[in-house]
Amino acid sequence: MRSSDRRQREKEQRKTGIIDAAERLFFFRRYEDVSMDDIAHSVELNKATIYLYFENKETLFATIVLRGIQILGEKYQECMEKQVPGIVKVALMGQAYYQFSEEFPGYLRLIHFYGSERFSRENPYTAEIGKGYGDCRRILQDAIQEGIGDKTIQADLDPFLTSMYLMISFMGTLSLENRWRLVVEAEGFSYGQFTSEFFRFMMPAISSGDKSRTLDAGDFAASGFFLTEPLAPDKRKRKKQ
Repeated sequence: MRSSDRRQREKEQRKTGIIDAAERLFFFRRYEDVSMDDIAHSVELNKATIYLYFENKETLFATIVLRGIQILGEKYQECMEKQVPGIVKVALMGQAYYQFSEEFPGYLRLIHFYGSERFSRENPYTAEIGKGYGDCRRILQDAIQEGIGDKTIQADLDPFLTSMYLMISFMGTLSLENRWRLVVEAEGFSYGQFTSEFFRFMMPAISSGDKSRTLDAGDFAASGFFLTEPLAPDKRKRKKQ
């Protein structure tokens, strides 16, 4: 291996190590409670070395946010590649968002925080983050277009607008903030029940209603979808009035 190649590999490894160290800190602390000194200490490097790779803390934070969005994009792409009707792909993408929120709560929290107006649009990663989310929405739009083509989704729905409605719904409903989870649980419902009811509400809203293409819970479940279980009366453990 040439020395230049070795130096480049070492440089990339050092950069990855910095991101990993920062990620661990940001996952368990507030943004304001993490300093570049903390990150340098965690990765056992001089702070000046950190600045050779990242202009500031905001840029480093954005790099971690981008990591999370890329993971979500990969999950969406896996759903798109399944040999199933379009409406099932849409449901699977919603489930993928739910699974992402459960599996990677740290990334999700950072993504939501980065969406606040406190971060500069001049950050070089801002455009990449926007593109990453845009790619996820476009994959969802393609699934909707497929559903219209295979007659499992209403033909009069606009694929772009429907993808926007669904993406925003996924973001708000399937990654519910803890304060809203507490409200749901206080009424006697589990978060799993809450998400299942969301899909039972959403899927009929976009389904074509074509009897020859009607899909039931079993058709979705056969494709790996598990959030279609009806909310049986005995599961409604509501508080006594």
